[in-house]
Amino acid sequence: MAAGIRGTRGRRPPGPGTTATPGPGEPEGREEAGGRDDDRAEGRDDDRAEGRDDDRAGSREEVARPPLLREFVLVTALFLVYKFGRLVANGHEARAFRNADLVWDAERALHLPGEGTIQQLLMHGEPLIRAANTYYAAVHFPATIAFLCWMYWRRPAHYVWSRRVLALVTAAALALHLLMPLAPPRMLAATGLVDTARVYGPSVYGATPEADSMANQFAAMPSLHFGWALMVAIGLIVATRSRWRVLWLLHPLLTLLVIVGTANHYWFDALAAAALLGLALLAVRAPDRSGTTPPTPPTPPTPPTVPHQRRTSALPAGALR
Repeated sequence: MAAGIRGTRGRRPPGPGTTATPGPGEPEGREEAGGRDDDRAEGRDDDRAEGRDDDRAGSREEVARPPLLREFVLVTALFLVYKFGRLVANGHEARAFRNADLVWDAERALHLPGEGTIQQLLMHGEPLIRAANTYYAAVHFPATIAFLCWMYWRRPAHYVWSRRVLALVTAAALALHLLMPLAPPRMLAATGLVDTARVYGPSVYGATPEADSMANQFAAMPSLHFGWALMVAIGLIVATRSRWRVLWLLHPLLTLLVIVGTANHYWFDALAAAALLGLALLAVRAPDRSGTTPPTPPTPPTPPTVPHQRRTSALPAGALR
């Protein structure tokens, strides 16, 4: 009867300001541990959500199109600095011809194919050599500007990357022009090459280098015609997904044949431009095709800590506690 009156021992419902008393077989602190685990789980979810928001915000910032007026002024300034920098490097005729002799002899020592072989291919017909001269004179700047404009409107992140790479290559080329003036092969009698632009036209250079106030004719190395064309092809291959995008490499290949066949550049000029471009590509990280830089892998969440429970052993009846 006493047991029936007292009832079975169970949990007392919590009153105001009190916590529930655990029943038999229930470990103490279970609800508190569960609450702490829930708090930790909610905290991890909040951290992950904030991390995702930060990643999305970072991606939006990376693909944001730069202000048009600022980019127009910046790109124009880069072109003008290069143009007038080449004019500052003009002259040094004696050094330019000495360097030309050294480059020509080095190419022959390495058994590179003669530039005259390419020129003979282009001179099979006058329309072909005129087309090569026109390509040299009219494609270089417009193709690069069209490339930058397309990148700006369609691939903003790739545009910023391309502009930085081109700026580095151009600055390095200007420094090399100052350090190593070089007469082109069309001016070197030992090559036996024809100045195709002067004979067949069109030409972008003055009849005499000393009187040419529009260009530096002793800035053959490196060839920015080839360097810029190669960057245009690489930039479009990286920024697009077409299965035919590798065909953009035809542009620098055709440019190489034109600059050599018209006797405006040596093979070494193209090799030097490719080397400078390679260094610039290593220095400037390219975005992926989605327009964002590869994200940093997230840090794995820390596993929840389990509260330590003191192990107790049952003592025999009558033992001293």
